[in-house]
Amino acid sequence: MTVFDVSQYRTLVFDCDGVVLNSNSVKTQAFYVAALPYGESAAQALVDYHVGHGGVSRYKKFEFFLSEVVGRKKIDEAELKTLLESYAESVWQGLLNCEMAEGLHLLREKTPNSRWLIVSGGDQDELRRIFSIRNLESLFDGGVFGSPDNKDLILAREIERGTIAKPAVFFGDSQYDFESATRAGLDFAFVSGWSESNFDFSDAHYTLESLGDCL
Repeated sequence: MTVFDVSQYRTLVFDCDGVVLNSNSVKTQAFYVAALPYGESAAQALVDYHVGHGGVSRYKKFEFFLSEVVGRKKIDEAELKTLLESYAESVWQGLLNCEMAEGLHLLREKTPNSRWLIVSGGDQDELRRIFSIRNLESLFDGGVFGSPDNKDLILAREIERGTIAKPAVFFGDSQYDFESATRAGLDFAFVSGWSESNFDFSDAHYTLESLGDCL
């Protein structure tokens, strides 16, 4: 296994759910609750899609749910909004109270010359409020970014702006994280401890149980 010297990287990019916060199960349950008015089998179908497409925004997941599971030929924006609001209400308290990655502040101290960013599939405004309330915002001097922009767009934009300077590494826990990092030319560290993914991460540059393994 390659020795992980985190200090070699000019930029550290982190997914949020399952990496910085132990919130994967929070969001899985929130998807189920939001979709439950359509029936238990429909709600489970959304959960299965969500787990299989970690890192993809809630907007895309609910659009898939309405078109492919519910069978809407045309998505009604009011119906989509209702689902999104139900989901957001369910997930808010969970994000406020869930476990945070052990050693996060120590890792920040260990990498004083690196820029840190969050690049998540979670809602950007929601993430920024949560990080502010939980006093995490100051750790991520490069910014906290999320949906509705997808990770490919965010990474490409921030590379172009110079916010992400290479060499850079992406800490993620999903197939989409791995693929997005690869397309952007970033090294990838699979954080396995809270991951719900069944993807084969054998091609990742590093495999970690948690961020604490970098210390």
